[in-house]
Amino acid sequence: MTRRSGTERPYDIVLFGATGFVGTLTAEYLAAHAPENCRWAIAGRDRARLERLRERLTALNPGCAVLPVLQADSADPDSLRTLAESARVVASTVGPYLWYGEGLVAACAEAGTDYADLCGEAEFLDRMYPRYDVRARETGARLVHACGFDAVPSDLGAYLTVQQLPEDVPLRVDAFVRSHALFSGGTLASVMTVMSRGRQSLHAARERRLYEPRQLDRRVRGSLGAPHFSRETGYWALPLPTLDAQVVARSAAALPRYGPDFRYRYFAGVKTLPVALGGSAAAGVGVALAQLPPVRSWLRRRFESGTGPGPERRQASSFTLRLVGTGGGRRVFTEVSGGDPGYDESAKMLAESALSLALDELPDTAGQVTPAVAMGDALLGRLRAAGLRFRIVDARELDATL
Repeated sequence: MTRRSGTERPYDIVLFGATGFVGTLTAEYLAAHAPENCRWAIAGRDRARLERLRERLTALNPGCAVLPVLQADSADPDSLRTLAESARVVASTVGPYLWYGEGLVAACAEAGTDYADLCGEAEFLDRMYPRYDVRARETGARLVHACGFDAVPSDLGAYLTVQQLPEDVPLRVDAFVRSHALFSGGTLASVMTVMSRGRQSLHAARERRLYEPRQLDRRVRGSLGAPHFSRETGYWALPLPTLDAQVVARSAAALPRYGPDFRYRYFAGVKTLPVALGGSAAAGVGVALAQLPPVRSWLRRRFESGTGPGPERRQASSFTLRLVGTGGGRRVFTEVSGGDPGYDESAKMLAESALSLALDELPDTAGQVTPAVAMGDALLGRLRAAGLRFRIVDARELDATL
């Protein structure tokens, strides 16, 4: 691995897609929290919108009056190459990533530029791995997907939980998430894309497995699990087919601390059985409707990309992720919680990930890596300082007779 020096590059961080809904929230977070010596810029295809965003940011932080504005377009490879070569880290909020994301990943892999995004599309991660992981390892680029609510709470929550369990023994971690929040038009577009591409997703996952190194002396699984009642949390558990379990499993495969045999399962936690049954039925209907192009088109018109819940609604939103880890005769309960998961907190997670990649002393790694592998303790510390709660609720020894 030959990490290219970033000292001669004009920017530490460039935020691509800054004028979108989550992009604007991320830019506002950087305006308020990036250190004065951090050289950052906003980028997108519409210069006029970028300049209006700069005016908005200047009202929050007068220093943003001279914030650089860069033009780049997902459909213009030359502009993406120039963008990647100008920065040490590029953070992208431009989704659906299957349609708009690959060019920037390719440019960052080639330029040796660290990359972070908010992607929750498993198919996109699986397609990018065989195409760009090797080149990124050669140039020293860290390609870190899923740096928002998908899947930082799961990834760092499991990372924290594992640290409380014995070493060199089989470990099991189950996670139960509850949230109260709305979605934006951009999120809807990504969700509908994922739900309508089951066959393509399976093909991409199979292709990725051909390229991934095999675990010869360790076993790692990110399992879907089955619906059940969790006595530890008091919730009915519904398996969530998001990419969280896959991300955690890849962290476990890369980090020996997760033990010789590791399993992670990710569930929605609901309080009553009728709600659990209704949620399962609604998910099935959603998948079926996503196969119909007229339905997808109507929903996209109804929830236009770039729009989302307002400040008051986001302020009333929250999430809690409870994790139960067992192994070596010990059981640990941990919890990750915060405010609005899909927007305010996701913007915070992406911004802090970009700041960590640009400014922190991090493990020497490259290629397509997870947040826990790329940033681990540094990102955990940053997010705690930024107000997200990662805490150890309880730890106890198990009765050997049970």
